[in-house]
Amino acid sequence: MPISGTPSRAQLVDHLVRTRIAGDVATPRENNLSHYRLLANGDRNFWLGLELGERWADEQDVLAVMAERVGVNDDPEYRYGQDTIDPELTVDALDRLAARLRKAAEGRERVLFATGHPGGLLDVHRATAAALRAAGCEIVVIPDGLQTDEGYVMQFADVAVLEHGATLWHTHSGAPMRAILTGLEQAGRPLPDLVVADHGWAGYAAQHGLDAVGYADCNDPALFLAESEGTLQVAVPLDDHVVSPRHYDPMTAYLLAAAGLADLDQ
Repeated sequence: MPISGTPSRAQLVDHLVRTRIAGDVATPRENNLSHYRLLANGDRNFWLGLELGERWADEQDVLAVMAERVGVNDDPEYRYGQDTIDPELTVDALDRLAARLRKAAEGRERVLFATGHPGGLLDVHRATAAALRAAGCEIVVIPDGLQTDEGYVMQFADVAVLEHGATLWHTHSGAPMRAILTGLEQAGRPLPDLVVADHGWAGYAAQHGLDAVGYADCNDPALFLAESEGTLQVAVPLDDHVVSPRHYDPMTAYLLAAAGLADLDQ
């Protein structure tokens, strides 16, 4: 049953597990380990806009961070079957994210929102942007005419996305964020004080030296490695594309209430 209003921590943990945003998630163990290995082997498609160098060349080191920060199984011999995201770690990260959003609201900062997962997380970002605007923040409007090899960089409901063939596009690339930041610099406009994003949008912003926070799945380790190194401020572990985007609504309500932004997202 849907949760009305703002859930308590316990209610949210239960909801995350029931909807498989956390707990026993859909991403299988073999997919997780494959991505950890590809990242460790230097495949930049899995670096999500970050520059990881040789620091994470051992996939067992990657697994150790993912076990600590996400809650995947820490046994390197467990190679097939169900894997997990610890819902308590998800809520802990939401609390850290809420603290950074509260700081942004208090300072009336310039905030940029972006998503590489519009099918799942677009409305999470939209609601957060609306709440911060109501609190007095400037939501960064991206320059017109931006594009990458994958498509056009557009903005819908205050959230930057990649558009390709009249469709919002799923992307892990950092190139769209690079296009935005380059476009702002060329226009003589200030860069954001904070970037709230996911995938390569968050990774590239953090690598560029901006305050950045993001959401990430258990098969996308780069943002968690960046958080462990202090490059990214917060990485929230979750399944980033569950069967209904409405399942994220209680999570968003909890986040905004924890940030002191409840009732400001209308």
